[in-house]
Amino acid sequence: MIAEKTYLMPTTVNEALSMAKANIESFTYLAGGTDVMVNRFQGNEESPCLIDITKIDDLKGVKKEGDQLRIGALEILEELKNKKEIVDEFSMLIEAALSVGAPLLRKTATIGGNVLCENRCIFYNQSEWWRDSAGLCLKCDGDICIATQGKKACFSELVSDTAPALIAMDAEIELVDENGTSTMKLEDIYTGDGVIPRNLSETAILTAILLPLNRGFKTDYYKLRERESLEFTSLTSAVAMDQNGKLKIALSGVDPKAVVVEGTTDDDKEDLIKKAVKGARAIDNDMYSRKYRREMIGIFLKRSFEKLKI
Repeated sequence: MIAEKTYLMPTTVNEALSMAKANIESFTYLAGGTDVMVNRFQGNEESPCLIDITKIDDLKGVKKEGDQLRIGALEILEELKNKKEIVDEFSMLIEAALSVGAPLLRKTATIGGNVLCENRCIFYNQSEWWRDSAGLCLKCDGDICIATQGKKACFSELVSDTAPALIAMDAEIELVDENGTSTMKLEDIYTGDGVIPRNLSETAILTAILLPLNRGFKTDYYKLRERESLEFTSLTSAVAMDQNGKLKIALSGVDPKAVVVEGTTDDDKEDLIKKAVKGARAIDNDMYSRKYRREMIGIFLKRSFEKLKI
């Protein structure tokens, strides 16, 4: 029988998986807590069991493994700037990490947690009494999207700031669940469904971020928000080109999943921008309007192309 309120702290991945299976459908993994605990305070996350994975040493550390840089999922965002291996080849990741929230939050938040942060919408991320008065939406057991008045799709937005930077640099993630260890492209974990935004098994633990070494990335990064030191993103734009001319664009804040456009430095830049704007299913569920955010996609990308001399 599961206790009404349970707090567990495993020291190994296998121990965490065992705890998860024993509390299936009633637990949440907890790392930095900067996303989970806020959602619990708002009544958007009510799991009776928390499994705190912060004592699992295998989820920490930054090291080179073959042709990849392995970044443990529990690495703290504020501390990434002190990792020489990241500074040398992946400076855009540091820029992205330092754009997250405020300094105090960055000293607690983890890179794994930021990649997996819950999708947001101004009609969902409110107090319980506010949602009760305004009406429940698709993401919180209602039957309609308040922003669009539709009943079929939730467009709560992916707001991770590190995900676009990582995706643009061809990051993969390492996962462990009851079926073993697997790797996949980071962008492939996002479903595009705002209600169920990630296609991970319930017990899956993100153990590491894997970045390709020796690609000679040149990058550019922008984030749109009302207050620089606090707000979640309304649009994050990351562009990376490697030494062979491969070009990759990744956006967050304008769709339930990451918007990804791939090409080469020889491709028509206006066509690349059109693909990015077309892929962004932004709606009016943000402090900035849908129209403005879509216009800013083109502005950010043009700035990046000019800066990178593409």
